[in-house]
Amino acid sequence: MRAVVQRIRDGSVAIDGRVAGEMQRGLLVYLGIGREDGEGDLDYLVDKICSLRVFPDEEGRMNRSLLEAGGGVLVVSQFTLYGDARGARRPSYSDAAPPEEARPLYERSLELFRSRGLDVASGEFGAMMDVAAVNDGPVTILLDSKKLF
Repeated sequence: MRAVVQRIRDGSVAIDGRVAGEMQRGLLVYLGIGREDGEGDLDYLVDKICSLRVFPDEEGRMNRSLLEAGGGVLVVSQFTLYGDARGARRPSYSDAAPPEEARPLYERSLELFRSRGLDVASGEFGAMMDVAAVNDGPVTILLDSKKLF
């Protein structure tokens, strides 16, 4: 499982001009689910995302997690995180989980974030979305449950 995590001051997801989810302060998480991923990968990533120390403390140092600093999470499904463009100009997405396997894990991610007391907003699985965000910092972190990077 892969995630691109951005600290945001403001973010939203729109589908056909309708706002599906928005967050004022917190983390924007693009979540990609691979063919080999399961609950263990999801638990690892949710825990890692919630505990990333990317928010400033009183001295302005990135030393607080989302749980400590407050804020929410805006989660967007993103199968293209498994795009492999090493061999050609058109990326291959063969390592991405098929929708019928990925959707339950994506929906479970929302439940896990909520169970930690976070405000959660999301896009719509499988939809074409317009994502807007003000990246605060900018802070962007790449995560992989298999620890490939």
